[in-house]
Amino acid sequence: MIDDSGDRKDGTATAHVGRQWLGRLGKTDNGIVTVTTVWTDGRVYYPLHARPYTPARHFARGRSDLAFRTKPQLAAALAARGKEAGFGCRAVVADCAYSVSADWYLALREAGLPYVVALKPHRGTWAPADQPHTPIKGDDLLRGPRHPCRSGIRPAVR
Repeated sequence: MIDDSGDRKDGTATAHVGRQWLGRLGKTDNGIVTVTTVWTDGRVYYPLHARPYTPARHFARGRSDLAFRTKPQLAAALAARGKEAGFGCRAVVADCAYSVSADWYLALREAGLPYVVALKPHRGTWAPADQPHTPIKGDDLLRGPRHPCRSGIRPAVR
């Protein structure tokens, strides 16, 4: 399982600190984020590896610096490291933040690691032509396109 979590941190002198999304706060703020891999069998959770994410402003050439790594790149490297260390898994699991990274998918495929990733509601995926390609379309298929939660129609309150 892949997790990245952040903590608020004042100042900018500490390594890895920058303005970024901090899930615990539910907003973008000054802080530090760590990408972690966790092995689980559904009952036990065992932390494997962790790496701090360093925002691009800490690098001389920003995002184009060869040493810069995105959170998905760090996560894929940590997942591969877990496999090399002998931690087998049926699939690497991640939230929808990773669903937009082609690098993440490619790195996991190259490492021979299957994955399950949440999709953002409007983010599409490959599927047979007659099947839904986004979570929204799948929900419409199950509930119908005029479901109050999807159509903007508010149910009558009595």
